[in-house]
Amino acid sequence: MKRNRPTNILICGVGGQGILLASEVLALAAIEDGWDVKKSEVHGMAQRGGSVVSHIRFAEQVFSPLIPQGEADFLLSFEEMETLRWMHYLKKGGLSLVNLQRIVPLSLSARGESYPEDIRERIRVRGKAVFFDGLKIARKVGHLRTVNIALLGSLSPYLTLSLESWRRAIQARIPAKALEVNLEAFQAGRVLAQDLGKEAQAPTS
Repeated sequence: MKRNRPTNILICGVGGQGILLASEVLALAAIEDGWDVKKSEVHGMAQRGGSVVSHIRFAEQVFSPLIPQGEADFLLSFEEMETLRWMHYLKKGGLSLVNLQRIVPLSLSARGESYPEDIRERIRVRGKAVFFDGLKIARKVGHLRTVNIALLGSLSPYLTLSLESWRRAIQARIPAKALEVNLEAFQAGRVLAQDLGKEAQAPTS
């Protein structure tokens, strides 16, 4: 199947959430499926819990690693406030997949301000969104460090990448001793997305 227009996925969150590993797995899964892939990251103050964002694009041929504003098909957000920070990258009709986790940023705590209580409503108002509890999935499989792979599992039903390509990508990037629990987390995230009935339809190219 030809794909002339890239599929554009923006992954965002804060340092320490495993965003860069998740973007590597996603990019490799697309390569395993035979697509040309470009990837780029902006780390910010990653070591201090600052904003981290990764651009992943795949198609028959991709010329730039950066997603233009307003052209992302999917926003996979590991943290709620970061969703709002990066939603301007979503195209009209694009889909936000949001992890139900709140990490108070340094910019707020330094000013003595609190996390907005209405943030989920603000996300819903600005576009289509599906919410997943990545920590709940990770606890279910018995390892909290699998949240990032669980969230990739929640994204996977919306993409055309084969399950075998996902598995090979995870196997290539996850140490052998943690492989099975990460594969379990991926499958749990995928099943959850399917059980939700794909509340929002996948964007069309």
